[in-house]
Amino acid sequence: MIKASIFLLLVGLALSLPVAAVLALTAFFLSENYAFIPLTRASGPIFWSHSNDFILIAAPMFIMMGELMHRSGVSERLFDALAPWFARVPGQLIHTNIASSAVFAATSGSSLATAATIGTVAVPNMDKGGYNRPLFLGSIAAGGTLGILIPPSINMIVYSVLSQTSVTDLYAAGFIPGLMLAMLFSGIVLVAVLIKPSLVAGAPQARGSLWPARIAGLPHLLPPLGLFFVVVGSIYVGLATPTEAAALGLMATLGLVAINGKLTVPVLLSAFEGTVRTTCMIMLIVLAAFFLNLVMVSIGLVDAITTSLLGLGWPPLGMLLAIIAFYLVLGCFMETISMMIATTPIIVPVIVGLGYDPVWWGIVFVILIEAALITPPVGLNLYIVQAVRKAGSISDLFVGSIPFLIAMLIMVTLLIIMPGLALWLPEAINPK
Repeated sequence: MIKASIFLLLVGLALSLPVAAVLALTAFFLSENYAFIPLTRASGPIFWSHSNDFILIAAPMFIMMGELMHRSGVSERLFDALAPWFARVPGQLIHTNIASSAVFAATSGSSLATAATIGTVAVPNMDKGGYNRPLFLGSIAAGGTLGILIPPSINMIVYSVLSQTSVTDLYAAGFIPGLMLAMLFSGIVLVAVLIKPSLVAGAPQARGSLWPARIAGLPHLLPPLGLFFVVVGSIYVGLATPTEAAALGLMATLGLVAINGKLTVPVLLSAFEGTVRTTCMIMLIVLAAFFLNLVMVSIGLVDAITTSLLGLGWPPLGMLLAIIAFYLVLGCFMETISMMIATTPIIVPVIVGLGYDPVWWGIVFVILIEAALITPPVGLNLYIVQAVRKAGSISDLFVGSIPFLIAMLIMVTLLIIMPGLALWLPEAINPK
C-alpha cells in the first residue's frame, strides 16, 4: 500500500501531469483497491466543505494584494527609498534587494510575487552598477522566498489548514526567524564581498551626505509598512481574524493604488486575472489533497507510515535530520505548494510523535520550502528572476543561489538548537 502510493505519486509527477490530477488519481486508486467502501462518493462533500473553509478565503485576498502592489508603482519607490541606507555598506544594492524583498514580503504573502516585483526594479541596476551577476540575481531570488516566511503568508495558511494548527500562532512564530533570515542573507553577502571585493568592483561609491536622500525616502516606506500593520496588527490586537485582516489589507491596498493614480480598469483586470489563475491552481491542489488525505486516513495509510517511521527506533534528532534531508532532496524535483500539500498530512503526525511542536515544525518546514524555491532544477524563483532578466544564462542564478541556501541551512540549525526563536513570540502573545 505504501509502496504503491509512492510509486503512483512519483510516476505521475515524472510524467509532468498536473499535481492536482496526480493527487486525485492516487486517491482514486487507493480508494478502489484498499477501502471497504468506494470513498469517491464522499468527494463531493469534501470538495464543498473545504472550498468554503473560512481560513482559506484569506488566500485569494493576499494574492490580490500582491498583484495590486506589483502594478501600483509602490515597489519602485520602496527600492529607491531603501537604497541610500545601504549606499556605504559593502554590497550596496544587493543589500537593498534583500531589504526591499523583506518589506514587500510583509504585504504580499507570496514568494513569486515578491521575486517578480523586486526583480523588475532591481535587474536594470545590475549591469549599470557593475555587480557580480550570480550574486546579484541570487539575492533577488532568495529575497523573494521571504514572502512565505514573514507574515502574512499564503503557505502558512495552507499549512495551518492541513495540520490543524493556529495560523495566528504561525504568523507570530515566523516573524523573528523571517527577520533573522533576511539578516543572514545580508551577512552572507557582506562576508562574500569583504573576502572578494571584485564582486562589487564596479559599484558606484556614494559621495557626500546621504541623510537628505534617506529622509526624503521615508514617506515611501510608510505604505508597505502601513499595510503590514493593518494586516498583522489587526490580528494581534484582536480586531480581526486572519481572514478579516486579509480583507482589511485588500481594502487598504485598493486605497493605496487609488492614491497613486493606478486604480484603472486595465490594472484591475490584470490583477483579477493573476489572482484567479493563482487561486485556482492552489485550490485545485488543496481540494485534491484533502480527498487524498481522507482516503489515506480511512484505509489506515497515515497510521501505517507513522508507525513504520517511528518503529525504526531512531532518536528524535536523527529522524528529524532525515526528514529535513528528505525535503531538501524533494525540493530539487517538486513544486513547493505541491510538496507542502502532498506531504504535510503524512509528516506532521510523525513530527508530533517525535515530540516536536507542530507550530515550530511549520516554520522549519516553510524554510525548507523556501530552499526548494531556489534549488535547481525546479526552483520557481530562479525562473521568475530569469524571466524578468530576459537575457543571459540561468546558470548564473543556479550559482548565485548557493550562498543563500547555506544561510537557510544555518537558520534551520539555529531553530533546532534554539526552538524558542520560533515559539517565544506566539507563547508571549497567547500564554497558555
